[in-house]
Amino acid sequence: MKRPRSMSPRFSGLLGLSSILMLILLAPCTLRSQVTVDLSIRRTIFVAYEPLLATVRITNLTGARLLLADVQGKKWFGFQVETLDGRPVPPSDPDYEIAPIQIEPGDSITRTVNLTQLFPLGDLGSYRIRASVYAAELSSYFTSPPLTVEITEGRLIWQQTVGVPGGVGLAGTTRTISLLTHRLADRTDLYLRIEDKQAGLIYCTHRLGDCISFGKPEIQLDAENGIHVLQNNIPREFIYSRVGLDGKILERLTYSAPKDRPRLTRAADGSVSVQGGIPYDPKATPTPTVFPKLSDRPVALDAPLPSLTPEKSPAPTPKNSSKQPSNKPGASPTPKPRQTAPPPPPAVPASRID
Repeated sequence: MKRPRSMSPRFSGLLGLSSILMLILLAPCTLRSQVTVDLSIRRTIFVAYEPLLATVRITNLTGARLLLADVQGKKWFGFQVETLDGRPVPPSDPDYEIAPIQIEPGDSITRTVNLTQLFPLGDLGSYRIRASVYAAELSSYFTSPPLTVEITEGRLIWQQTVGVPGGVGLAGTTRTISLLTHRLADRTDLYLRIEDKQAGLIYCTHRLGDCISFGKPEIQLDAENGIHVLQNNIPREFIYSRVGLDGKILERLTYSAPKDRPRLTRAADGSVSVQGGIPYDPKATPTPTVFPKLSDRPVALDAPLPSLTPEKSPAPTPKNSSKQPSNKPGASPTPKPRQTAPPPPPAVPASRID
């Protein structure tokens, strides 16, 4: 019996080196599979300073309870934002704090963050965004696949600078109100921006909704410089928005216009209202259609109406009649002769007729 040949030292060394390299390559994949981070953004094109909402989903696949918390200056949750040429964009406040969170094995958590409030994304251009999670128990970072968004600017169609009504510390301050449109491949969006150009503050850049190209939006200011906007979003439908100078949306209504187009009207006291149209809630559950029953079918116009007088018993056949009605099946009844004599005698029961 032959003894197996032993491996040469050279081959054994190569095998050991390949095993080590394989372990090194598989280690990050094993760690990465323990915690998954998914990033989603509903759109890829945004107008400058409008809310950029990023939704992050974190799933614990470690098989044990996972505690995520800041440790030694390392933030457990954050984002990596950079330009397409690799230039990093630092957060507006690098010392932000997020409360720790605990995830049970196999569970997931979801967080939605407005990146416009965290990063200076006012410059036009494209940005690459990743979500990042640090697990101190695993001493590892876990990141999501990158997503690319584009920051652009709309077309200015109306602008007005107004003063802020009286208040402590508001004397002499102004707000610049801008109405912009942003044309996409399948629609045109309407935006409202309020800013303090002297202080360099952007109070809001609201997307008010769709705006059809042949329906020019209306804008009016009331006595307190409150903003009223009426836009035609789809044929025969309009959206009314009332916004304060601080950027808060105070009212949103939808109007249908089956006949006349609604208009913004400014009264003598400075108030602004919508005249015309029918307000309704587009999210309300529609009233179910009730189909008529068969019994509800109207009576035909040519159908005989029921008699309102009691029916009279048929007159008896005279005994001396030479022709008696035939009782054979299928025989047609003999028409009765028209009587011109005096009224017939009282009716006789049918059982007594001979």
